[in-house]
Amino acid sequence: MTATTPAATSVPAEALLAPVPDEDGAPFWEYAARGELRVQACTACGRLRFPPRPCCPHCRSFASHWQPVSGRGRIWSYVRPHPPLLPAYAAHAPYTVVLVELADAPGIRLVGNLVASADAPLGSADPAAVRIGARVRAVFADCGGVTVPRWVPEKP
Repeated sequence: MTATTPAATSVPAEALLAPVPDEDGAPFWEYAARGELRVQACTACGRLRFPPRPCCPHCRSFASHWQPVSGRGRIWSYVRPHPPLLPAYAAHAPYTVVLVELADAPGIRLVGNLVASADAPLGSADPAAVRIGARVRAVFADCGGVTVPRWVPEKP
């Protein structure tokens, strides 16, 4: 099962830094643009890996494929920057940045913003509800022409 949303929400491109896809990670961003969360998997040993790279760090194979994951996980760590380090983020502060460990891929952790809903702006998540171990799920938003995963709290 993949995490999907009807349409990626839009964050003002001039306000945020957009990721720059590289050759190894390009499929990750292509799947995200379709509302799918996938991670790289070694075809030889089956182990998942992130960030994407050409060679498996476990068995050294160069064969890989992109495995769909549920898009569900738990907050492993978080930070609420204020004041922000970059002036373009000032209008969004304070906002919550989370490091999420994927439920169906232990050891795989993704960084993203925590928001109240798929179409909500940065800073919309209730800071009192943010805690280590809280369950979240992936949603997607356009950021400067690149679709990025963001995270919303799951209902208990």
